[in-house]
Amino acid sequence: MGKELLSAAIAMLLGGASAVAGAQNKAYLQGRTLDANGKERLFFKAGEPIIFEIRFQGAAEAPDGAFIKWTRTGDDDDSNDRHGQVAASQNPVRIETALDRPGFVRLQARLVNKDGKPCFQNPDRNFDGGAGVEPEKLRGVDEPTDFDSFWARQKKRLADMPLEVRRKELPSEWGKVYAVEIDCPSVRPVTGYLTIPPNASREHPVLCSLNTHGYGFNVPHKPPLKADRSGVNLTINAHGVRLPAFGADDDYYKALRWEIRNKNGYGGYYDYACDPDQNADPVTAYFNGMALRVLRALQYLRTLPEWNGKDLWVCGGSQGGLQAIWAAGLDGYVTYAIAPVVWSCDMGGTTFGRNRGDWYVKWTERSKNGLGYYDPVNVAKRIPKTCRVNIERAGLGDYVSPPSGLAVLYNNIPGPKKIVWVQGSTHGFVPAYGCQKETWSKDWSSQ
Repeated sequence: MGKELLSAAIAMLLGGASAVAGAQNKAYLQGRTLDANGKERLFFKAGEPIIFEIRFQGAAEAPDGAFIKWTRTGDDDDSNDRHGQVAASQNPVRIETALDRPGFVRLQARLVNKDGKPCFQNPDRNFDGGAGVEPEKLRGVDEPTDFDSFWARQKKRLADMPLEVRRKELPSEWGKVYAVEIDCPSVRPVTGYLTIPPNASREHPVLCSLNTHGYGFNVPHKPPLKADRSGVNLTINAHGVRLPAFGADDDYYKALRWEIRNKNGYGGYYDYACDPDQNADPVTAYFNGMALRVLRALQYLRTLPEWNGKDLWVCGGSQGGLQAIWAAGLDGYVTYAIAPVVWSCDMGGTTFGRNRGDWYVKWTERSKNGLGYYDPVNVAKRIPKTCRVNIERAGLGDYVSPPSGLAVLYNNIPGPKKIVWVQGSTHGFVPAYGCQKETWSKDWSSQ
């Protein structure tokens, strides 16, 4: 027996995490959705048959005794959840389902051995995907009645505090790099790194862009090595973390991590923004300081002599996408927002029975009093038509940023917009092999 086949046999006999080894180390499950006529589609009408086809790919044959184990969930009653398993082979597995209302169906398929243990060490080799049913009809819960007056008060807090900025130039391979602190009426200042390319000046102004971080503590926030060639760029962290250039050390980071974590046992030890008691008031919600820092950073960019006075971009994914939508909807000057897999869209959707993953900011009787002011689906309604919004990716298997929430977000954006739906894509994964995609856009080509 060859070494590769022997390795695969040993892995199966031991029942380890991977039964696909050696000759099968390129295997994966590929999924697609079809209509009743066998045509590939991602979107369907209510009650229309949706057929998931799952194939074992990347190896000559499936491991002996392996099964494709699947679970169907959706934005409908839990009684419609289904489970099953089929012996793995080169023949496709077909699962038919439907949804009787606007929303999404999710199908997860895993390759398991005869003992039910995962065959793939990398879970991304499995399939997690879905299909939409009339998502253009999805809407969120009612927004707070004082939404606009609340944000008017927050903007007044910004206006009332002088824009005091501290900059320290850092070594750079090209252009200028600065560590920046900006006073902000939040618990902590805006902190991040400003880069200016050598061709930018008052006489030769360029576009300015703001980059925002995804979920995490991101410490220490390290400086870039060189400027961004596209224009002036400011990258901020979500927490106002003090930078090493301004004296931050290990003891500071340790204390701050303890300070910002969820209290009262909510979420994981290092999670934040999930405490329903904190979220019961929009001013004490963790998102308040994060949003104020985004708006303050944009105010600062508009003061720079290198800015051309017209092109103001913001870019971020996941939690960074959440901040990008805040920037586009609350600032009024942003002209282009790039926001893949936007996090925390349609937080109140759980009250409609919409499917969520295991980790999200909970919408409770207490927390809903504060969270509605920060839900991107509400902020999106205020995005001016002068701003283009590009939701570069919406994963049909992403239940950190569920597709139903991204559909509501897209529906609520009044101006030019684009969203790319990707089959088999989860929050941090896009299949390298061919997969179904569909792009929606409105007023995009005219801009």
